[in-house]
Amino acid sequence: MLKRTAKFITDNNLFIPGETVIVAVSGGADSVALLDILVNLRELKLNLVVAHLNHMLRGEEAAADAGFVGELARSYQLHFELRSVDVRELSRRERLSLEMGGRVARYAWFDDVAARYGATAIALAHHADDQAETVLMRLLRGSGTTGLSGIPLKSAGRYVRPLLGCKRNEIEKHLQLKKIDFRTDQTNSDINFLRNRIRHELLPYLQTFNPLINDRLANTAEILAADESLLEDITEEAFFRLARVSASEVVIEIPPLRNEPRGLRLRLYRRSILAARGNLAEINFRHLKDIDTLLFSDKANSGVDLPGGIRGNKSYQQLSFGPRDNEQQGTGFELEITGPGIFTLPMGKALAIVITAPPENWNHLPVTSAYFDLSALPFPWLVRTFRAGDRIIPSGMTGNKKVKDLFIDLKIPLKTRRRIPLIFSNEKLIWICGVRVAAGAAISASARSVARVDILDLEP
Repeated sequence: MLKRTAKFITDNNLFIPGETVIVAVSGGADSVALLDILVNLRELKLNLVVAHLNHMLRGEEAAADAGFVGELARSYQLHFELRSVDVRELSRRERLSLEMGGRVARYAWFDDVAARYGATAIALAHHADDQAETVLMRLLRGSGTTGLSGIPLKSAGRYVRPLLGCKRNEIEKHLQLKKIDFRTDQTNSDINFLRNRIRHELLPYLQTFNPLINDRLANTAEILAADESLLEDITEEAFFRLARVSASEVVIEIPPLRNEPRGLRLRLYRRSILAARGNLAEINFRHLKDIDTLLFSDKANSGVDLPGGIRGNKSYQQLSFGPRDNEQQGTGFELEITGPGIFTLPMGKALAIVITAPPENWNHLPVTSAYFDLSALPFPWLVRTFRAGDRIIPSGMTGNKKVKDLFIDLKIPLKTRRRIPLIFSNEKLIWICGVRVAAGAAISASARSVARVDILDLEP
């Protein structure tokens, strides 16, 4: 077992000799065997740290598991890191399944431990039978080739799975021969969990058709993983060609996206959600199909709510992915201005107001600046965001126009509209900042007191 695992590690470049590795140990047979094997692969000279998460789902039994793993780490003279997380509460709060909530908590904990120790690898105990179960589970849930490629040898740059070439019975035999104890999680027999039903009911049934079904599923996953690697390279190239990524959202121009093949479009949606959210938990084909329908919809402004608080928004010629509450930012803002100065606004904006002379050349005035005759439009001014029913008489026109209609004419996205400050004097809208000055705000030749207003962007 040691020789086979050492060869598997070397053939797949899973570790660098001498590196620090976090070993995820639940106390079950698989992770206990993984720890023993890594300890005894002395030629690698790995600096091992044992990490365990108590999910707080099984009371005293879970606490006993944590105590067992702690003693095991001490027996190998290794550092031991323990955290307890109420996974049931986490799953409820984040609207995740219990299984997914546990996964999120575990990976967050392993990442924390890795950061603290400067570890460059995190070893997980998935094996070949896990691979077969995973392929079937994802097939039943409706995964595409990405999901059916199974559990990768490496993921997220540092998660590695040294036992992926071993079967469960080989692992158990290793523990028996070395007389190593391990803990048995009773929930592994609970067929209310899909994975357990696959393990205890579906796979044994499929073995009546093909005794080597586990091997066949693992081989299929390996083939699809090679295809997936190629397709991911193509997706990545298209993503960086088409998408703009900021701290708050991912934006793709719609016309070139519509010209891409459907298969690539679906992958680009997944890649965009990953960039906007950090993971793809509970994203399935239905969500990707809904986004594709949105892309080709005749509606200028529409959206799709996605799991994890993300929303896909179509606004004129742009498709964006970002937090669902993005479009609510800036609503309800209101500020009174009694004189000149610099006034900080929400959404990373500010207004700078100074008393000055009229500009010598109106043709070179930026859209973010405007001049007002204070004798006609005196302080105090009111600055607020757009509300339904707001109207303006745009410069150069005689009749009033709904601000909403003006936004539509100018194709200003919905999420942007409520971030644009509006300035009022005596309840009259005089400037939609950066968009349009009102007709009655023109400066006369006799104006004696003129205010220049600049809207400033405070965001880097």
